[in-house]
Amino acid sequence: MTQAEKEQDNGKEKEKERDKEKEKEQQRGVKRPIAPPVIPDPLQEQIQSNFIVVIHPGSRTLRIGRATDNLPVGLPHVIARRHKQPGQPRYEDAWLLRDGLNKAESNEQRQNGLKMVDQAIWSKKMSNGVRRTPVSAEQARAYNCQIRPAVLESSSRVKWTNTANQPHHLVGEEALHVNPSDCYNIHWPIVRGQLNVHAGAGGSLTAVLADLETIWSHVIQKQLEIPLKDLKYYRCILLVPDICNRQHIKEVVNMLLLNMGFSAIIVHQESVCATFGSGLSSACVVDVGDQKSSLCCVEDGVSHRNSRLCLAYGGSDVTRTFFWLLQRAGFPYRDCQLSSRLNCQLLQHLKETFCHLNQDISGLKDHEFQIRLPEAPALLYQVRLGDEKLQAPMGLFYPTTFGIVGQKMTSLQYRSQGDSEDPHDEHYLMATQSKQDQSSKSAADRKGLSRPGGGLDGEMSSQGGAGELSDLNRSCGSGSGGGGMKVETEFGPAQGECLMGVGEVEEPLSAHLSRKTAIMSQFESKALGLDKAILHSIDCCASDETKRKMYSSILVVGGGLMFQGAQEFLLHRIINKMPPSFRRLVDNLEVITRPKDMDPRLISWKGGAVLACLDTTQEMWIHQREWQRFGVRMLRERAAFVW
Repeated sequence: MTQAEKEQDNGKEKEKERDKEKEKEQQRGVKRPIAPPVIPDPLQEQIQSNFIVVIHPGSRTLRIGRATDNLPVGLPHVIARRHKQPGQPRYEDAWLLRDGLNKAESNEQRQNGLKMVDQAIWSKKMSNGVRRTPVSAEQARAYNCQIRPAVLESSSRVKWTNTANQPHHLVGEEALHVNPSDCYNIHWPIVRGQLNVHAGAGGSLTAVLADLETIWSHVIQKQLEIPLKDLKYYRCILLVPDICNRQHIKEVVNMLLLNMGFSAIIVHQESVCATFGSGLSSACVVDVGDQKSSLCCVEDGVSHRNSRLCLAYGGSDVTRTFFWLLQRAGFPYRDCQLSSRLNCQLLQHLKETFCHLNQDISGLKDHEFQIRLPEAPALLYQVRLGDEKLQAPMGLFYPTTFGIVGQKMTSLQYRSQGDSEDPHDEHYLMATQSKQDQSSKSAADRKGLSRPGGGLDGEMSSQGGAGELSDLNRSCGSGSGGGGMKVETEFGPAQGECLMGVGEVEEPLSAHLSRKTAIMSQFESKALGLDKAILHSIDCCASDETKRKMYSSILVVGGGLMFQGAQEFLLHRIINKMPPSFRRLVDNLEVITRPKDMDPRLISWKGGAVLACLDTTQEMWIHQREWQRFGVRMLRERAAFVW
């Protein structure tokens, strides 16, 4: 018998002995501990992209679709809700009107902005080397005041939405075409990229979230043909602005997972998704929307926190300014009102049709447009226009032309205010690291004093103070909560330092921060032009190499800058205003307005669809059960950006 056979026989005998002992113990009633079952490692779940819904909620347009769709469903992000009681006063959110337009200084500011626009138009030569000949509004006015409309048809074929069945709510185009005499309130749930929470009817956070849920559920059920009861088999990717209200995002995620019933969700930033959709690894993303323009530098799928900037103006402000310029030129459709939804649609169409940023187009030119309103004949108007078509979109570079007074026009990245459900947020990290950082700083100071002449020379101590302050600011603004003292508790450090320049380093730290806060407040109250905002955003990047990358790839997305000649116009302004030191470093400054010949309005949504197909996103999913148990802490753990 071999050694192996002997060992095998011995093993069998031992097993028999153990079995006999177990039988004896069972007979005696001895209780043995129960071994826990072996839990197999969870297998990687294969996610099908056609079961992922990508939602990109804009201020004016909602884009939603399956990740496998070539194009998303797009519709006006508006809802009409029937009055609960007869005789209830009617409420309607404004479309083109906004706060700050009817101030005493508004018209003067508008006129001053127009003068700067005219000066900029005259100073830039046309491609043939000749300066443009300015055209006054009076030249066009004399002709337009004589125009009378021609009747095309006795009926416009446009009808009000049929409300005979008294539906509780209407969504999208149906909501826009509700007769003003019907008992419906009109709500736009998102304004300038944020939830439209206000003191009026339907302005509570609960009401706004209910509007979002109703609109999104309607589109998913009617347009995507997904029964709401089947959403438990679907996942969702939600695109959010780079600068957002975290409390509102938490409530929206709660609504999607718990109310609508999606099985899992990913929350990601619009700017990063724009780079995914355009196929760029790094870019300065300029998102010009209908009501806001946001900027952010993205490098290898990471949004640089300090470069984030949100401007409180967009395409709708250009539309309103174009209407003001049309009125100066004697606009023949004299019944046009900004309070009318259908007139706002008309003005939007006229802006998209006539406006441009091509300085080679000059002189007076005749145009035609049609008016088709419900219960009215179809009319054809002629209008003669000159520089108005160029002046209106140039308001994006000279925002004083919009005439907005007393409003916050620029927003920077603010730190989270904290959440009671998430005790281990960045405030906690800053507080817990404070003592350690202070002790390290004290040890470093003692070492410096122990050196010969250390800390005695005024110039050296001054330089050391500046270095410490800048290092402290950088560490606090890195997004990891690594700063010790409460420096930069609200805004990005590089933004503050860029605005302040080289300050007095000998002043106390508290005075330094107070001065910085005052400068930042003053900065946020000013309307920054789009080109200056791009330069500011890039200048807030940490290294010259990153800045060089951003200048080489300026990506313009959104529908607010879709004008003829916009790419060349923006490129010319960036080249003229960028720091001279970077003109030598940047090999090829490029402005990209239509990557892969795609519609710039769809690029961020397309990036969300690309995100759904990546293997690296598997660890970013927040499942419904996890959200029920841990709440907002899951966003801090799973989000691809610093929550």
